[in-house]
Amino acid sequence: MKIDKGELKVREYEVYCGYYCGICKSIGRRYGQLPRMALSYDAAFLAILLASIEDAPDAPLQEHCVVHPIKKKTMIYNRAVDYAGDVMLLLAWYKLLDDAKDENRFYAKATMVLLRSIYRVLRKQYPDLCKGIEENLAKLAALEQAKCDSIDQAADAFSQIMKIIFQEGVRTLYEADAVTIEPEHPAKEHADPQFLIETAGQIGWHLGKWIYLIDAVDDIEENLKNGSYNPLLYRFSYDASSETPEAFRNRIEPDLRFNLFHYLAIASNSLQELPLQKNKGILENILYLGMNRKTEEIITRVEKKKRI
Repeated sequence: MKIDKGELKVREYEVYCGYYCGICKSIGRRYGQLPRMALSYDAAFLAILLASIEDAPDAPLQEHCVVHPIKKKTMIYNRAVDYAGDVMLLLAWYKLLDDAKDENRFYAKATMVLLRSIYRVLRKQYPDLCKGIEENLAKLAALEQAKCDSIDQAADAFSQIMKIIFQEGVRTLYEADAVTIEPEHPAKEHADPQFLIETAGQIGWHLGKWIYLIDAVDDIEENLKNGSYNPLLYRFSYDASSETPEAFRNRIEPDLRFNLFHYLAIASNSLQELPLQKNKGILENILYLGMNRKTEEIITRVEKKKRI
């Protein structure tokens, strides 16, 4: 979930970097330096989306950090930034838990020892969020164990996690407070907290569908080598004796395009329904341009070919 940098205004790019670096700095300030490794571009999108529902200014600051000790970087701090950082740490914890359990990886077990106290703090702060993530991860694990050949079923378990993350973000930031929107703003009538929760959840759910499917597409060759579960191989009946991985990709490409771009279209439509007060250009850049470009790259293997 990255930007298309060339299509962003200079000011928008500075704001985007401010959120990304702000999340990193927020994690370091509250939990120490090691957890900053969990940072991702997805966190920046989540923070910008949640912060943009409210009318409060971004208020960027110029600060040094461990990675950039000489030149100051733009930092933006707000509740959405802190929440996005917390979510990334929770997802990192569950990823480590999965690696330690299923693949018995030493690095996962060692890192979990270092993050355990942070996880306990976050679980106490977000009990409903953690419960929802754990329940859906269990569903996903069961589907993978059963070699489920339904992409919709497998993707839905992950999509529900994304939906819960976006909904909990709105609840955490806005449900207890009145969302500040100018009296004459055309979106004033849509500032009801329940509307915000439902609409943000729709965005998260469809982005979750996209993320799960695009990862499955990207991992086809790797999963064929290591024998890991991939719903595409079962849904479209891959047979190594009759076709190559490349031929398989070409055969399923129309279905992939239809589904991936459909998910992005629905997420984009839901974004238009939110009463965004700022940074709409950044969010649209990510959804309309950045993620569309990434979809094309993964489907056509442009990045892989360039590396060769």
